[in-house]
Amino acid sequence: MRRLDLQEYVRSDPVRLFAAQRDELGDILTSLTIEPVSGVEGAYHLTPGSTVGALDIGDLSVSIRPKLDISRVLFLASYAMGAFDLREERFDFQDAPTLVEALASALAAAARRAFARGLLHGYRTEEEALHTVRGRIRIDDQLRRRFGVAVPVEVRYDEFTEDITANRLVKAAAARLGRMRLRSPRSREGLRWVGARLENVSLAEFPAVPEVTFDRLSEHYREVVALSRLVLRHTSFETECGRIRAPGFLMDMNAVFQGFVTQALREALRVSDRVFRSDEHVRGVSLDEAGEVRLKPDLSWWDGSTCTFVGDAKYKRIRYEHAPNADLYQLLAYATALDLPGGLLIYAEGEAEQAAHRVRHAGIRLEIAALDLSGTIDELLARIDELAALIHALRREPRHMSRAA
Repeated sequence: MRRLDLQEYVRSDPVRLFAAQRDELGDILTSLTIEPVSGVEGAYHLTPGSTVGALDIGDLSVSIRPKLDISRVLFLASYAMGAFDLREERFDFQDAPTLVEALASALAAAARRAFARGLLHGYRTEEEALHTVRGRIRIDDQLRRRFGVAVPVEVRYDEFTEDITANRLVKAAAARLGRMRLRSPRSREGLRWVGARLENVSLAEFPAVPEVTFDRLSEHYREVVALSRLVLRHTSFETECGRIRAPGFLMDMNAVFQGFVTQALREALRVSDRVFRSDEHVRGVSLDEAGEVRLKPDLSWWDGSTCTFVGDAKYKRIRYEHAPNADLYQLLAYATALDLPGGLLIYAEGEAEQAAHRVRHAGIRLEIAALDLSGTIDELLARIDELAALIHALRREPRHMSRAA
């Protein structure tokens, strides 16, 4: 097994690859930049983009480590799902060589805490043909299938069992991670322990990861279920691209950052997802009158059918107060189409905390803010509160103010 360790946005030393390996990496990791090394045949510089995680292709095991601390990445991704506050001090990731190893350790540790009170049980509705009556007889099915024969009896009943969705999610997540080529014996052992404790739980595949609701009796499962949903959302046992079939865990940090900013601002602003919307919930916004140039801002606040704030979240670094022109043009298009006096660009890093540009002849104000993702979680959430205050200020500006002037 050959291991290839890369770092997010860092150009690698020369790496030798067969042509097939080079092509497969490029097909699956679309954000990966592959540059031939001058004068050295079969050698390449690899620069990962925003996709982090791990991927196995044949006998090549590729790991892309995030530029942020692994514990911070897991916090952002979990928070983005509206799941729970994954505090850094809960886990020790110092010895975890990859993001996948850290996830495996985190999942096993969370499972041990949850299972310490015994496996969660619940009622599951079953429909069977039995020789004795249990629960309710399904009269219609009995007449249609049995033609009046007394037994077997078509019945429906509720069974109190550990084979429920929450446990199935945990078992599926442990199995997905277990298929990866983990380097740490401790991680592998932890996942095997989870599988053994859930021996009587069905191993299910989840094409769509279901939501799980909690009450006071199941609240202790929230952490392990959230981690399991995170694993299942970003893993695929077989990542198919043409004829390529490769197990992997791949996470797009652009989506993680946008999801975290959206969810954290909703909580800070105390509004629902129907009011403070992400791009996937925006409908009917266009730049032109014919409605042909569709727009989907990352962040928007809606009072009924009226948008009162618009913004975008960018997982990139800006220098000083100068945002890329393309980003400013994009925000200007949002503000113009929605007839707003301004908008907000939120970057993951920057050397200036806040800046603004006033558009000539339009007066539209383009605010720029950098969200420092380092420090403690409390410090990070305090910075979110500052962004929430800025959003309130932007919403208070009168519409058409600059045009009327």
